[in-house]
Amino acid sequence: MPGLRGGDHIGITVPDLEAATRFFVDVLGAEQFYDLGPIESEGDWMRTHLGVARDARVDRLRFLRLGFGLNIELFEYTAADQVRTQPRNSDVGGFHLALYVDDFDAALAHLRARRVQVMGEPTVRTSGPSAGQSWVYFLAPWGLQLELVSYPGGKAYERYTSGRLWDPRNPAC
Repeated sequence: MPGLRGGDHIGITVPDLEAATRFFVDVLGAEQFYDLGPIESEGDWMRTHLGVARDARVDRLRFLRLGFGLNIELFEYTAADQVRTQPRNSDVGGFHLALYVDDFDAALAHLRARRVQVMGEPTVRTSGPSAGQSWVYFLAPWGLQLELVSYPGGKAYERYTSGRLWDPRNPAC
C-alpha cells in the first residue's frame, strides 16, 4: 500500500468503558487522551461505515496510548443484536493483544500483585525461530485475552535472515 508506515491503533469493544479504562490505565500503564460520542444514525450510516446494525449506537469511544507503539480505541456500544460473549482465540474473529515488556518477571509479578488472572505458567522458548522469547496470556476483567511477551536478547530467527519483524525494543527500525 503506497505510503504505509505501520499500525496506528487497535479498536476494542468493551462492556464498560470506565472499567476498561481503569484496567488499561491503572494496571497496564496506558495514558488516556480523549473521548468521542455518542455516535448514531437514523439511516444506514452505522451499517455502511462500521458494519454494525442500523440501530447500533456508539455510546462513547476513548483513545489511549500504550507505550511506544500502540494506540487503543475503546468502544462502548448499545445494540439490540450485540453478542456479549468474548470470542476465544480459536473462534473466527478471535484475537489477543500482545504487550512487550523489558523485564518479564517484574511485569508478571506486577500483574499477579494486582490479582490479574494469568493463564498458566510462562512459556520460555529455547528452540525454533522464537527461541529467546518468554510469554504468558492473561485476562482483562471482562475476558479479553492479552499476552505478556519479552525477548530482550532477540529471537533466534534473527541469526538466519536480514529481514526483521517490527521490534518494540527498537521502534524506529
